[in-house]
Amino acid sequence: MSEPEALLVLPHLRLQNANAISSPMTWGFPAMSAFVGAMQALGRKLPEHLELVFTGVGVICHGFDAQTTQDGFTKSFLLTRNPVGKDGGTAAIVEEGRVHLDVTLVLAVEGEACDGDEQSRAATAAEVFRIVSGMRIAGGSVMPALPGQRASRQRPQLITLSEHAEDRDKQFQRLRRGWLPGFALVGRDDLLAQRLAELRQENPNATELDAWLDCSRLTMHYAPEEAASKRNKNSDDSEKASPPFAWQVRKSPGWVVPIPVGYGALSPCYEPGSVTNARDSTTPFRFVESLYSLGQWISPHRLNRPGDLLWYPTSDLEAGLYRLLNDYQPFR
Repeated sequence: MSEPEALLVLPHLRLQNANAISSPMTWGFPAMSAFVGAMQALGRKLPEHLELVFTGVGVICHGFDAQTTQDGFTKSFLLTRNPVGKDGGTAAIVEEGRVHLDVTLVLAVEGEACDGDEQSRAATAAEVFRIVSGMRIAGGSVMPALPGQRASRQRPQLITLSEHAEDRDKQFQRLRRGWLPGFALVGRDDLLAQRLAELRQENPNATELDAWLDCSRLTMHYAPEEAASKRNKNSDDSEKASPPFAWQVRKSPGWVVPIPVGYGALSPCYEPGSVTNARDSTTPFRFVESLYSLGQWISPHRLNRPGDLLWYPTSDLEAGLYRLLNDYQPFR
């Protein structure tokens, strides 16, 4: 994805009852495909006089309140009981995962509205914010601040990025400071490939699924204690003393999480209307399954450029891949 022409920042959106079940194998923060879908829905809702095109979206999470109850190591979703049926019988409970969120959305935008003066761009950002306030994002409702809760002082912004690299970096630095405290979700396909290579050194038959599962869990290993090793190095008899071993959690390169990143085809494309009960009878239909990768939550001040934050959709019809990409480049 090329560097965006402008950024539309919608700060501190309070989402109530967003979908916490992001895929058949993961739960927690909503899938990035939900926010990309919200971006596309927003583009269809814009009035004609707002000439904006959205090309990518980034998310910074400031608050996360999963609607769960915990008993020991077991967590359960807080579920609702549906009204009784027409016959007076008890309706079935459909398990739904919900979470309350406080997020900032950062949209990459293009169009003539980005070329206006500061006042017109502020008016455009405010109008888009009003439209978003009436939408549902990731299955959750956009809610105003709670009674007695101070609303965010930040206002929606439409910032045209400078063509000069130095001025562009200064603009992005100011934006990053406004996103603190919070965490941004970025893609880390490289960590998955790295772990797969390490596993194949031990087992040549290891697969991408093995690497993904290995990175998704806490792994204990028996290793020398670092604190004891440092003390032994500083002592006079370090050559004789050996550091004690202990069970330790294998360290990860950061707050790494398993995430869904799109869909892979399970069938060929069927003609529009040929599949019974399809939601849309005018669009070709295809059965798909979820695709998975790794993501990482990082502080916004560790983002080097706008492209590190933004997610954008791609499609390969021949390969049957419909997935999201993020161009995050870790600092070296």
